[in-house]
Amino acid sequence: MHEFDLIKKYFSKLSILNKNSLNLNDDVFFDRSKKLVISVDTYINKSHFFDFKKPNLVVKKILRSSISDLICKGVKPKYYFISGSGNKKTFTKLNLNKISFSLKQEQKKFGIYLSGGDTVFSNKLSFTIVSVGFSKNIIFRNNAKINDDIYVSGNLGDSHTGLKILKKDILLNKHLSKYFVMKYYLPEIHFDLIKKLHNFANTSIDISDGLFADLDKLINKQKLSYKIRLSDVPISKKLKDMILQKKLKKIDFVSKGDDYQILFTASKKKARIIERTFRSLGIKVSKIGEICSSNQKSQIIDKKGNKITIKNKGYLHKF
Repeated sequence: MHEFDLIKKYFSKLSILNKNSLNLNDDVFFDRSKKLVISVDTYINKSHFFDFKKPNLVVKKILRSSISDLICKGVKPKYYFISGSGNKKTFTKLNLNKISFSLKQEQKKFGIYLSGGDTVFSNKLSFTIVSVGFSKNIIFRNNAKINDDIYVSGNLGDSHTGLKILKKDILLNKHLSKYFVMKYYLPEIHFDLIKKLHNFANTSIDISDGLFADLDKLINKQKLSYKIRLSDVPISKKLKDMILQKKLKKIDFVSKGDDYQILFTASKKKARIIERTFRSLGIKVSKIGEICSSNQKSQIIDKKGNKITIKNKGYLHKF
């Protein structure tokens, strides 16, 4: 059983009378009357981050991934709460100082404020972050329209490459290794897009579990499908060169997640405003496909129009 089946079977019914829960099928809790938006994320050592040798980078990664839930909804995060479980080996004075300093840096960078949390002793290292923002509107999941274009910000796959380097699954020179590993630890967060997204996005999500897994989630309550052109899915030149050199497959890198780029759909009529908005902000945006009716199955196609089969669409928490 994966996490979404678990939620549906055991917990969805508990939220029926609470419309602000969005049926437990979105990134956030949203109370329109109070303009309150909340997200909750838990991170486990060896599962959500590779190890704890660099606590200063780990805490930046998890904080950015947490506030990304609000940003993709078009909401500016303002407060966060952080709880951690650890022991004397993980929560040393040195590590705690590094964590504190990194949080201070991120607070200054993003204009957010630590507002509470909890610490407990445990031999299992984990963190939970609650992010809070305020907005009268959000961009919901499951609001795509047939013939919508599908867009993604930035590049995909660099973060997963960094993880494979940390696992020693890929060997590269020092310069390239550092580039990809830093992409893993420091996901690109597009704060400048927060207010702009409302001008064109019909629905949106951040890419955490993988492009295709998150596309499925984006429309999972709608009778829709999608067509993605793999050749249009953006990757960095460094990743493109590495894939060619090592004779690897692009799809194996763009489908693994941890990118935290914004995936959204928009009417074809919005193409010009999208292009102007992203150009003015200096942010890369790529049109990678379109939303289709449910009469056809979702598909990924190559340059020649051939269908590509993928066994693993992304990361799933299995229980």
